Amino acid sequence: MMNATRVTRRDFVRGAGLGAAALVCPGLLNGAAARPKKPKPNVILIITDDQGYGDVGAHGNPMIVTPHMDKLWSQSVRLTNFHVDPTCAPTRSALMSGRYSNRTGIWHTIMGRSLMDEREVTLAETFGANGYRTGMFGKWHLGDNYPQRPEDQGFDYVVRHGGGGVGQGPDYWDNDYFDDTYWHNGKPEKFEGYCTDVWFREGIRFIERNRNQPFFCYISTNAPHGPLYVDPKYAKPYLDKGVPQNMAKFYGMIENIDENLGLLRQRLEALGIARNTILIFMTDNGTATGVARRAGEDQWRGFNSGMRGTKGSEYDGGHRVPLFIHWPEGDLAEGRNADQLCAHIDIQPTLMEMCGLKRPGGPTMDGVSLRSMVYGDADTLRDRTLFVHSQRIAHPERWRKTAVMTQRWRLVNGKELYDIQADPGQEKDIAAKHPAVMKKLTAAYDKWWESLKPTFSERIRIGLGSDAENPTRLMSHDWCVEDQKDSSWHQGHVRRGHLASGPWAVQVTRNGKYRIDLYRWPRHLEQAMKCTHARLKIGDIDIEKDIRLDATHARFELNLKAGPAMLQSWLTNEQGKKHGAYFVWVERL
Repeated sequence: MMNATRVTRRDFVRGAGLGAAALVCPGLLNGAAARPKKPKPNVILIITDDQGYGDVGAHGNPMIVTPHMDKLWSQSVRLTNFHVDPTCAPTRSALMSGRYSNRTGIWHTIMGRSLMDEREVTLAETFGANGYRTGMFGKWHLGDNYPQRPEDQGFDYVVRHGGGGVGQGPDYWDNDYFDDTYWHNGKPEKFEGYCTDVWFREGIRFIERNRNQPFFCYISTNAPHGPLYVDPKYAKPYLDKGVPQNMAKFYGMIENIDENLGLLRQRLEALGIARNTILIFMTDNGTATGVARRAGEDQWRGFNSGMRGTKGSEYDGGHRVPLFIHWPEGDLAEGRNADQLCAHIDIQPTLMEMCGLKRPGGPTMDGVSLRSMVYGDADTLRDRTLFVHSQRIAHPERWRKTAVMTQRWRLVNGKELYDIQADPGQEKDIAAKHPAVMKKLTAAYDKWWESLKPTFSERIRIGLGSDAENPTRLMSHDWCVEDQKDSSWHQGHVRRGHLASGPWAVQVTRNGKYRIDLYRWPRHLEQAMKCTHARLKIGDIDIEKDIRLDATHARFELNLKAGPAMLQSWLTNEQGKKHGAYFVWVERL
């Protein structure tokens, strides 16, 4: 996987045998005056984390205050039948690649199954190959090491946190949403302010620097994903109205995102680039905290737009989400609905057609362009069949938390059938009355499932020894374990010394001498491990040594051959119990 050939943006723009003048003014080649070309549109894609369809005021929620989202809703084409995966990393991989998430190697958020195959051609790589500057801000969650990082996957400028959320294991130690340290083009850097404010502020600065050329700006907030940290001023008005505490914080986090959306739009107007900027707002799965399961009798219980299910669910409430698209220059500035079935896999082909982009190779996309639907020109998408599922286990299982979708039908888990037009709340299972529909949708699923199978046994591997990232910091979030209880994916697991160990799937990129340091705590803390013994296994090499209680790490130096391997470690603590090194640093010497 590591040696797949890529066409870079530089290769694409350079062309074959053409001088710089010809690329700028093709008409000079035949003596004709070049016709002025309409500038390519800028693209800003905003995706929030765990905000559901009902967590927007314009969708009928009478409690939440989202004036800027509501205004954008009123000035956009709204995709009202738009679907994603029921959890975050799968959605992001499908969004970036235009392909079903399983094809990219992702079907979980941890356990080595949230790393995207480097052979995928991302939105950023497609935009970059067509002369766009590309920037990414916030949550990536498709891999924290080479070659899965955003800077390896087509983004020129990156400010992001680690893992699937601020405070998770791969994130910088002790980040808490306020005045945190994030990765700036691969290097840790301290930033002031609340996380969402940082993502939008850095995104706006990127836009300002690149306003005179086309750009693609991807702002991916970790909010309103838990932990539910926000300035109390945002939550208090909701608490005062009887909203349960966690939902009040959740709504407050969304209100903060809303404020930042307003500031972004103001800045686009001030820069004079709002008209020719495609602005997309969407979310990554159904609501996580917008429905109160244990609300008091006098408390607000939330709003889910009449849908069944929330985040992680195979019912529509788990995967039907908002998407607004606004582009004044492209005559997309008047509010109206587009109700044909569509999904995350359609965003890359849609933007390619709308922006006039050529894709630089790569595997075939599953999605189709939605341009005709967005402009109301055709109903051709009404005959589609799409699929979503939530696996969240080491090895995918047939029909696990799955929905087969058409414009009319939802086949859930291969057993339940709902007429989504007559029964949007999915309350009445009518499978017994429609055997022909059951047979047809089951056959469609079987064909789709067979097409996914080749990825089930593949491992997406972290590169070791590459010039792009040397040394490499591994974190236990990406252990390839069989059971989630053995995954030490959070900083909380590290703090309490979670008794588990698992291997990392790695690719040694070149032969050489390597230094491998095993840490129980993050390296920069220089904190004693209080362990007595260390063991390291990589490929056929299995070595161990005794260590002092006050040692901060255990060091091994060894010669490695290029190729795939599994790397695993064990530390024996004072009580004689074993767990893995939660942090491992690997350096090619």
